[in-house]
Amino acid sequence: MARTPFTLAAVATAAVPELDVVATREHTTGEHGDYDAAVLTVSDGRELIVRVPRTQAAETEQAADLIALQALSSGVRSRLPFDVPQPVGQTPFDGTRAVVYDFLPGHPLQLDEVHGDTAASAGGAIAAIHALPTGFVHDAGLPQQEADEAQRTVMSVIDRAQQTGSLPAALRSRWFTAATDEALWRFQPTVINGALSADSLLVDQGSVVAVIGWSALSVGDPARDLAWALGAQPDAAEAVFAWYESARQMAPDPRLRQRALLHAELDLARWLLHGHELHDRQIIADAEGMLDTLVDRVHQNGVEPLEAETGPVLDASQVEQLLAQTPYENLPPGAESTGGHSPGFEPVEDENVESQRPASSDDE
Repeated sequence: MARTPFTLAAVATAAVPELDVVATREHTTGEHGDYDAAVLTVSDGRELIVRVPRTQAAETEQAADLIALQALSSGVRSRLPFDVPQPVGQTPFDGTRAVVYDFLPGHPLQLDEVHGDTAASAGGAIAAIHALPTGFVHDAGLPQQEADEAQRTVMSVIDRAQQTGSLPAALRSRWFTAATDEALWRFQPTVINGALSADSLLVDQGSVVAVIGWSALSVGDPARDLAWALGAQPDAAEAVFAWYESARQMAPDPRLRQRALLHAELDLARWLLHGHELHDRQIIADAEGMLDTLVDRVHQNGVEPLEAETGPVLDASQVEQLLAQTPYENLPPGAESTGGHSPGFEPVEDENVESQRPASSDDE
Protein backbone atom coordinates (compact mmCIF):
# COMPACT_ATOMS: atom_id res chain seq x y z
CA MET A 1 0.00 0.00 0.00
CA ALA A 2 1.40 3.40 -0.98
CA ARG A 3 2.29 5.76 1.83
CA THR A 4 0.51 9.12 1.68
CA PRO A 5 2.35 12.45 1.27
CA PHE A 6 1.25 13.40 4.79
CA THR A 7 2.77 10.22 6.23
CA LEU A 8 5.99 10.87 4.32
CA ALA A 9 6.08 14.47 5.54
CA ALA A 10 5.83 13.25 9.12
CA VAL A 11 8.66 10.79 8.50
CA ALA A 12 10.80 13.59 7.02
CA THR A 13 10.48 15.62 10.21
CA ALA A 14 12.00 12.67 12.08
CA ALA A 15 14.84 12.48 9.56
CA VAL A 16 15.66 16.20 9.61
CA PRO A 17 15.58 17.85 13.06
CA GLU A 18 13.55 21.07 13.34
CA LEU A 19 12.16 20.66 9.83
CA ASP A 20 9.05 22.83 9.44
CA VAL A 21 6.92 21.48 6.59
CA VAL A 22 4.21 23.85 5.34
CA ALA A 23 3.02 21.92 2.28
CA THR A 24 3.43 18.53 0.64
CA ARG A 25 2.52 16.84 -2.63
CA GLU A 26 2.93 13.40 -4.15
CA HIS A 27 5.89 12.91 -6.44
CA THR A 28 6.09 10.26 -9.16
CA THR A 29 8.79 9.46 -11.72
CA GLY A 30 9.44 6.69 -14.23
CA GLU A 31 10.79 4.33 -11.59
CA HIS A 32 8.03 1.69 -11.88
CA GLY A 33 6.64 2.39 -8.41
CA ASP A 34 9.76 1.25 -6.58
CA TYR A 35 9.55 4.20 -4.17
CA ASP A 36 6.95 6.20 -2.31
CA ALA A 37 7.96 9.84 -2.60
CA ALA A 38 6.66 13.27 -1.72
CA VAL A 39 7.87 16.81 -2.30
CA LEU A 40 7.92 18.99 0.81
CA THR A 41 7.82 22.77 0.98
CA VAL A 42 9.48 24.02 4.16
CA SER A 43 9.02 27.32 5.98
CA ASP A 44 12.22 28.88 4.59
CA GLY A 45 10.97 28.38 1.02
CA ARG A 46 13.14 25.38 0.15
CA GLU A 47 11.75 22.24 -1.42
CA LEU A 48 12.88 18.79 -0.30
CA ILE A 49 11.95 15.29 -1.43
CA VAL A 50 11.52 12.27 0.83
CA ARG A 51 11.75 8.78 -0.63
CA VAL A 52 10.97 5.40 0.94
CA PRO A 53 11.75 2.13 -0.92
CA ARG A 54 8.85 -0.24 -1.61
CA THR A 55 10.96 -3.27 -2.58
CA GLN A 56 14.15 -4.95 -1.46
CA ALA A 57 15.77 -4.10 -4.79
CA ALA A 58 14.90 -0.42 -4.32
CA GLU A 59 16.30 -0.49 -0.79
CA THR A 60 19.59 -1.92 -2.10
CA GLU A 61 19.66 0.70 -4.85
CA GLN A 62 19.02 3.49 -2.35
CA ALA A 63 21.91 2.34 -0.15
CA ALA A 64 24.28 2.28 -3.15
CA ASP A 65 23.02 5.70 -4.24
CA LEU A 66 23.84 7.20 -0.83
CA ILE A 67 27.40 5.83 -0.99
CA ALA A 68 27.86 7.29 -4.46
CA LEU A 69 26.47 10.70 -3.49
CA GLN A 70 28.84 10.80 -0.55
CA ALA A 71 31.74 10.06 -2.93
CA LEU A 72 30.63 12.97 -5.15
CA SER A 73 32.26 15.61 -2.99
CA SER A 74 31.78 19.33 -3.51
CA GLY A 75 35.06 19.43 -5.44
CA VAL A 76 33.91 16.69 -7.82
CA ARG A 77 30.46 18.26 -8.21
CA SER A 78 32.04 21.59 -9.16
CA ARG A 79 33.34 19.92 -12.34
CA LEU A 80 29.83 19.04 -13.50
CA PRO A 81 27.58 21.42 -15.48
CA PHE A 82 24.46 20.17 -13.68
CA ASP A 83 23.19 19.56 -10.14
CA VAL A 84 23.44 16.28 -8.24
CA PRO A 85 21.12 15.33 -5.35
CA GLN A 86 22.30 16.14 -1.84
CA PRO A 87 21.00 13.99 1.07
CA VAL A 88 19.97 16.11 4.07
CA GLY A 89 18.72 13.43 6.46
CA GLN A 90 17.55 9.84 6.91
CA THR A 91 15.69 7.72 9.44
CA PRO A 92 14.55 4.10 9.87
CA PHE A 93 10.92 3.66 8.89
CA ASP A 94 8.56 0.74 8.44
CA GLY A 95 11.32 -1.85 8.17
CA THR A 96 13.36 0.16 5.69
CA ARG A 97 14.83 3.67 5.51
CA ALA A 98 13.44 7.05 4.54
CA VAL A 99 15.91 9.49 2.98
CA VAL A 100 15.37 13.21 2.51
CA TYR A 101 17.18 15.05 -0.32
CA ASP A 102 17.11 18.56 -1.64
CA PHE A 103 14.57 18.71 -4.46
CA LEU A 104 16.07 19.38 -7.88
CA PRO A 105 14.03 21.24 -10.51
CA GLY A 106 13.40 19.97 -14.00
CA HIS A 107 11.46 17.05 -15.44
CA PRO A 108 12.72 13.64 -16.61
CA LEU A 109 13.82 13.77 -20.24
CA GLN A 110 11.42 12.23 -22.74
CA LEU A 111 12.97 10.54 -25.76
CA ASP A 112 10.89 12.63 -28.16
CA GLU A 113 12.48 15.75 -26.62
CA VAL A 114 15.97 14.66 -27.73
CA HIS A 115 16.85 17.11 -30.48
CA GLY A 116 18.64 20.41 -30.94
CA ASP A 117 19.81 22.03 -27.73
CA THR A 118 18.58 19.11 -25.62
CA ALA A 119 20.71 16.62 -27.55
CA ALA A 120 23.72 18.93 -27.21
CA SER A 121 23.16 19.38 -23.49
CA ALA A 122 22.69 15.63 -22.91
CA GLY A 123 25.85 14.78 -24.84
CA GLY A 124 27.81 17.43 -22.95
CA ALA A 125 26.47 16.28 -19.57
CA ILE A 126 27.56 12.68 -20.18
CA ALA A 127 30.96 13.86 -21.43
CA ALA A 128 31.42 15.83 -18.20
CA ILE A 129 30.78 12.69 -16.12
CA HIS A 130 33.29 10.73 -18.17
CA ALA A 131 35.89 13.48 -17.81
CA LEU A 132 35.91 13.24 -14.00
CA PRO A 133 39.13 11.98 -12.41
CA THR A 134 38.90 8.30 -11.50
CA GLY A 135 40.69 8.66 -8.17
CA PHE A 136 37.60 9.52 -6.12
CA VAL A 137 35.89 6.32 -7.30
CA HIS A 138 38.87 4.29 -6.12
CA ASP A 139 39.01 6.15 -2.80
CA ALA A 140 35.32 5.41 -2.16
CA GLY A 141 35.79 1.71 -2.83
CA LEU A 142 33.34 1.78 -5.74
CA PRO A 143 33.61 -0.74 -8.62
CA GLN A 144 36.25 -0.34 -11.29
CA GLN A 145 36.33 -2.37 -14.50
CA GLU A 146 39.01 -2.55 -17.12
CA ALA A 147 37.95 -3.24 -20.70
CA ASP A 148 38.57 -6.98 -20.48
CA GLU A 149 36.52 -7.18 -17.28
CA ALA A 150 33.64 -5.37 -18.96
CA GLN A 151 33.86 -7.88 -21.79
CA ARG A 152 33.69 -10.81 -19.37
CA THR A 153 30.70 -9.27 -17.61
CA VAL A 154 28.82 -9.05 -20.90
CA MET A 155 29.63 -12.67 -21.73
CA SER A 156 28.34 -13.70 -18.30
CA VAL A 157 25.01 -11.93 -18.92
CA ILE A 158 24.65 -13.74 -22.26
CA ASP A 159 25.46 -17.14 -20.71
CA ARG A 160 23.02 -16.63 -17.82
CA ALA A 161 20.27 -15.48 -20.19
CA GLN A 162 20.80 -18.56 -22.35
CA GLN A 163 20.46 -20.80 -19.29
CA THR A 164 16.92 -19.49 -18.74
CA GLY A 165 15.86 -21.17 -21.99
CA SER A 166 14.18 -17.95 -23.15
CA LEU A 167 16.98 -16.40 -25.20
CA PRO A 168 16.36 -16.71 -28.97
CA ALA A 169 19.25 -18.37 -30.80
CA ALA A 170 19.60 -15.45 -33.22
CA LEU A 171 20.17 -13.01 -30.36
CA ARG A 172 22.57 -15.33 -28.60
CA SER A 173 24.61 -15.59 -31.80
CA ARG A 174 24.48 -11.82 -32.44
CA TRP A 175 25.53 -10.95 -28.89
CA PHE A 176 28.17 -13.66 -28.57
CA THR A 177 29.81 -12.56 -31.82
CA ALA A 178 30.05 -9.02 -30.47
CA ALA A 179 31.19 -10.13 -27.02
CA THR A 180 34.07 -12.13 -28.48
CA ASP A 181 35.14 -9.39 -30.92
CA GLU A 182 38.35 -8.18 -29.27
CA ALA A 183 38.38 -4.97 -31.32
CA LEU A 184 35.04 -3.98 -29.78
CA TRP A 185 36.55 -3.94 -26.30
CA ARG A 186 39.50 -1.64 -26.92
CA PHE A 187 38.44 1.41 -24.96
CA GLN A 188 39.66 3.63 -22.15
CA PRO A 189 37.57 3.13 -18.99
CA THR A 190 36.13 6.32 -17.51
CA VAL A 191 34.00 7.38 -14.59
CA ILE A 192 30.42 6.40 -15.50
CA ASN A 193 27.02 6.86 -13.94
CA GLY A 194 26.43 3.22 -14.87
CA ALA A 195 22.63 3.30 -14.72
CA LEU A 196 21.90 6.32 -16.90
CA SER A 197 18.53 6.49 -18.61
CA ALA A 198 16.42 9.28 -20.05
CA ASP A 199 14.63 9.42 -16.68
CA SER A 200 17.97 10.16 -14.99
CA LEU A 201 18.36 13.43 -16.89
CA LEU A 202 16.26 16.28 -15.52
CA VAL A 203 15.78 19.01 -18.10
CA ASP A 204 14.47 22.55 -18.05
CA GLN A 205 14.05 24.73 -21.14
CA GLY A 206 16.01 22.30 -23.28
CA SER A 207 19.01 21.92 -20.97
CA VAL A 208 20.05 19.15 -18.59
CA VAL A 209 19.93 20.81 -15.17
CA ALA A 210 20.38 17.76 -12.93
CA VAL A 211 21.27 14.07 -13.03
CA ILE A 212 19.72 11.66 -10.52
CA GLY A 213 20.20 7.96 -9.86
CA TRP A 214 23.86 7.32 -9.02
CA SER A 215 23.62 3.82 -7.54
CA ALA A 216 25.91 2.32 -10.23
CA LEU A 217 28.63 5.00 -10.09
CA SER A 218 31.88 3.29 -11.09
CA VAL A 219 34.77 3.24 -13.52
CA GLY A 220 33.89 1.28 -16.64
CA ASP A 221 32.72 1.33 -20.24
CA PRO A 222 31.59 4.85 -21.29
CA ALA A 223 29.25 3.28 -23.84
CA ARG A 224 27.06 2.11 -20.96
CA ASP A 225 25.95 5.69 -20.29
CA LEU A 226 25.01 6.29 -23.92
CA ALA A 227 22.87 3.20 -24.49
CA TRP A 228 19.65 5.03 -23.57
CA ALA A 229 20.09 7.52 -26.44
CA LEU A 230 19.59 4.77 -29.01
CA GLY A 231 15.93 4.65 -28.00
CA ALA A 232 15.46 8.11 -29.54
CA GLN A 233 14.98 8.80 -33.24
CA PRO A 234 18.12 7.92 -35.27
CA ASP A 235 19.04 11.52 -36.06
CA ALA A 236 18.53 12.49 -32.41
CA ALA A 237 20.72 9.63 -31.21
CA GLU A 238 23.36 10.62 -33.74
CA ALA A 239 23.27 14.18 -32.40
CA VAL A 240 23.80 13.00 -28.79
CA PHE A 241 26.82 10.92 -29.82
CA ALA A 242 28.23 13.75 -31.94
CA TRP A 243 27.91 16.32 -29.14
CA TYR A 244 29.35 13.84 -26.67
CA GLU A 245 32.43 13.17 -28.79
CA SER A 246 32.89 16.90 -29.44
CA ALA A 247 32.76 17.69 -25.72
CA ARG A 248 35.16 14.87 -24.82
CA GLN A 249 37.89 16.38 -27.02
CA MET A 250 39.72 13.06 -27.19
CA ALA A 251 40.56 10.56 -29.88
CA PRO A 252 37.25 9.04 -31.04
CA ASP A 253 36.28 5.60 -29.80
CA PRO A 254 35.48 3.94 -33.17
CA ARG A 255 33.26 1.24 -31.64
CA LEU A 256 31.48 3.36 -29.03
CA ARG A 257 28.08 3.29 -30.73
CA GLN A 258 28.19 -0.46 -31.35
CA ARG A 259 29.01 -1.20 -27.69
CA ALA A 260 26.23 1.18 -26.64
CA LEU A 261 23.82 -0.74 -28.87
CA LEU A 262 24.98 -4.04 -27.38
CA HIS A 263 24.43 -2.71 -23.86
CA ALA A 264 20.97 -1.44 -24.83
CA GLU A 265 19.98 -4.84 -26.20
CA LEU A 266 21.45 -6.66 -23.21
CA ASP A 267 19.19 -4.63 -20.93
CA LEU A 268 16.42 -6.93 -22.19
CA ALA A 269 18.44 -9.93 -21.04
CA ARG A 270 19.05 -8.25 -17.68
CA TRP A 271 15.31 -7.65 -17.31
CA LEU A 272 14.72 -11.34 -18.06
CA LEU A 273 17.27 -12.35 -15.42
CA HIS A 274 15.69 -9.95 -12.95
CA GLY A 275 12.36 -11.67 -13.48
CA HIS A 276 13.90 -15.08 -12.87
CA GLU A 277 15.64 -13.85 -9.73
CA LEU A 278 12.29 -12.65 -8.36
CA HIS A 279 10.37 -15.64 -9.77
CA ASP A 280 8.03 -13.05 -11.25
CA ARG A 281 6.18 -14.51 -14.23
CA GLN A 282 4.89 -11.09 -15.31
CA ILE A 283 8.40 -9.65 -15.66
CA ILE A 284 9.61 -12.81 -17.37
CA ALA A 285 6.78 -12.68 -19.90
CA ASP A 286 7.41 -8.99 -20.51
CA ALA A 287 11.11 -9.64 -21.15
CA GLU A 288 10.37 -12.59 -23.42
CA GLY A 289 7.99 -10.46 -25.47
CA MET A 290 10.61 -7.74 -25.93
CA LEU A 291 13.25 -10.32 -26.88
CA ASP A 292 10.91 -11.78 -29.50
CA THR A 293 10.30 -8.30 -30.92
CA LEU A 294 14.04 -7.66 -31.11
CA VAL A 295 14.77 -10.97 -32.82
CA ASP A 296 12.10 -10.17 -35.43
CA ARG A 297 13.83 -6.85 -36.11
CA VAL A 298 17.18 -8.64 -36.41
CA HIS A 299 15.75 -11.06 -38.97
CA GLN A 300 14.30 -8.13 -40.91
CA ASN A 301 17.59 -6.19 -40.78
CA GLY A 302 15.78 -3.54 -38.77
CA VAL A 303 18.65 -2.97 -36.33
CA GLU A 304 22.20 -1.83 -36.84
CA PRO A 305 24.97 -4.44 -36.96
CA LEU A 306 27.19 -4.89 -33.93
CA GLU A 307 30.26 -5.81 -35.93
CA ALA A 308 32.62 -3.34 -37.58
CA GLU A 309 31.89 -2.30 -41.13
CA THR A 310 34.71 -3.32 -43.41
CA GLY A 311 35.55 -2.33 -46.94
CA PRO A 312 36.34 -4.80 -49.73
CA VAL A 313 39.49 -6.88 -49.27
CA LEU A 314 41.95 -6.39 -52.14
CA ASP A 315 44.37 -9.01 -53.34
CA ALA A 316 48.01 -8.18 -54.20
CA SER A 317 47.33 -7.50 -57.90
CA GLN A 318 44.45 -5.15 -57.05
CA VAL A 319 46.66 -3.24 -54.58
CA GLU A 320 49.37 -2.84 -57.25
CA GLN A 321 46.76 -1.64 -59.74
CA LEU A 322 45.46 0.90 -57.24
CA LEU A 323 48.94 2.21 -56.54
CA ALA A 324 49.67 2.47 -60.26
CA GLN A 325 46.70 4.83 -60.58
CA THR A 326 48.06 7.22 -57.93
CA PRO A 327 48.56 10.67 -59.55
CA TYR A 328 52.24 11.29 -58.70
CA GLU A 329 51.98 14.88 -59.86
CA ASN A 330 49.78 15.59 -56.83
CA LEU A 331 52.35 14.30 -54.34
CA PRO A 332 54.54 16.67 -52.28
CA PRO A 333 57.77 17.71 -54.02
CA GLY A 334 60.46 15.04 -53.78
CA ALA A 335 58.08 12.15 -53.10
CA GLU A 336 58.95 9.22 -55.33
CA SER A 337 57.84 5.64 -55.82
CA THR A 338 60.35 3.30 -54.21
CA GLY A 339 60.73 -0.36 -54.99
CA GLY A 340 57.11 -0.92 -55.95
CA HIS A 341 55.81 0.38 -52.63
CA SER A 342 53.32 3.18 -52.07
CA PRO A 343 54.96 6.45 -53.16
CA GLY A 344 56.20 8.65 -50.37
CA PHE A 345 56.25 5.89 -47.69
CA GLU A 346 59.05 3.66 -46.51
CA PRO A 347 58.55 -0.10 -46.98
CA VAL A 348 57.19 -1.93 -43.92
CA GLU A 349 58.14 -5.46 -42.96
CA ASP A 350 55.24 -7.92 -43.23
CA GLU A 351 55.15 -8.76 -39.54
CA ASN A 352 54.62 -5.08 -38.66
CA VAL A 353 51.82 -4.32 -41.09
CA GLU A 354 48.94 -5.17 -38.75
CA SER A 355 50.36 -3.29 -35.78
CA GLN A 356 50.69 -0.13 -37.86
CA ARG A 357 47.23 -0.28 -39.38
CA PRO A 358 45.26 2.80 -38.26
CA ALA A 359 41.72 2.33 -36.94
CA SER A 360 39.23 2.76 -39.75
CA SER A 361 36.96 5.78 -39.56
CA ASP A 362 34.21 3.50 -40.89
CA ASP A 363 34.27 1.30 -37.80
CA GLU A 364 31.69 3.30 -35.91
